[in-house]
Amino acid sequence: MSAAAPGWSGSPPREICIVMLSAIGDAVHVLPVANALKRAWPASRITWVIQPAAHALVSSHGAIDDFVVFHRRRGLGAWRSFRDVGAELRGRRFDLLLGLQVYFKAGLITGLARARTKLGFDLRRARDAQWLFTNARIPARATQHVQDQYFEFLEFLGVDPRPVTWGITLTDAEREAQASFFRGLDRPACAVVVGTSRAEKNWMPDRYARVLEQLEAKHGLRPVLVGGPSPVERRIADEILAQTRAHVVDALGNDLRRLVWLLEGSALVVTPDTGPLHIARALERPVVSLFGSTNPKRSGPYRAFQDLVVDGYDETAEPREGMHRVTVEGVLAKIDLAMTKYVGR
Repeated sequence: MSAAAPGWSGSPPREICIVMLSAIGDAVHVLPVANALKRAWPASRITWVIQPAAHALVSSHGAIDDFVVFHRRRGLGAWRSFRDVGAELRGRRFDLLLGLQVYFKAGLITGLARARTKLGFDLRRARDAQWLFTNARIPARATQHVQDQYFEFLEFLGVDPRPVTWGITLTDAEREAQASFFRGLDRPACAVVVGTSRAEKNWMPDRYARVLEQLEAKHGLRPVLVGGPSPVERRIADEILAQTRAHVVDALGNDLRRLVWLLEGSALVVTPDTGPLHIARALERPVVSLFGSTNPKRSGPYRAFQDLVVDGYDETAEPREGMHRVTVEGVLAKIDLAMTKYVGR
């Protein structure tokens, strides 16, 4: 067993619990944390408490030894969700718990888990009363990129996050499905993410329509619409298809792992601020990202492709107005840069 890191007293923790339930992008940000912990303490077992959607992305990840899946129910059934996860955690004893999520439901699960050290955010950042459920806190610091905020937990423990790796891999079956899909295209693909879970982060369909035409006519790419099965995404996709002259492949679906191999096989990705952005960055796919209502300095692609960010963010303006500041011309300029600097090499 390796020696304990200087920020952790005693021998390396045998059992580590990570509480990060939801949000695909946040789940991607957890992966370099888990990889660093495994490098520092290879004998430690890491358990991740997670919700089903994010679990689909990371269920076979090599740094995670076990998952506790929290099936969230709404209304009167919510108590059953916590009862079930509490029953699964009962009998487990963790040396270290990382409370990476500050929603109240994550705090309740942190409270249900038995752990000697429950490490959370400082009081200012511990929203939703997370501080009630932790017994140790990282030092206060100014708000920074989400990935760097998670690395603050490693810094507190004396664990080096470098090299920063995500380790998202494809199975042989996924590789075969990917190869079959892209063999069916007549040219390299540009994956275009059409929507998010928050209306104020979504771009306008008519603007997407013009961009798709240029992707095809100027750059010789086949636009492939990607995303999930939500009614909002379906509506946006249908409006794009109705308004564009480009020949577009509609690849929306409900399989997150399929989305991963679609992104990984594409020459370029265009997306608003949403989980696939961070998957694309983790896969080292050039990604043109559209920001209007959120701050790219906090949630943009981490230390790569920042020159491809279309930044319409203004902290003094109404969030719902932000994506109107993302222009077709601005997006096309970043696509030109991506093709010259990253794709055409």
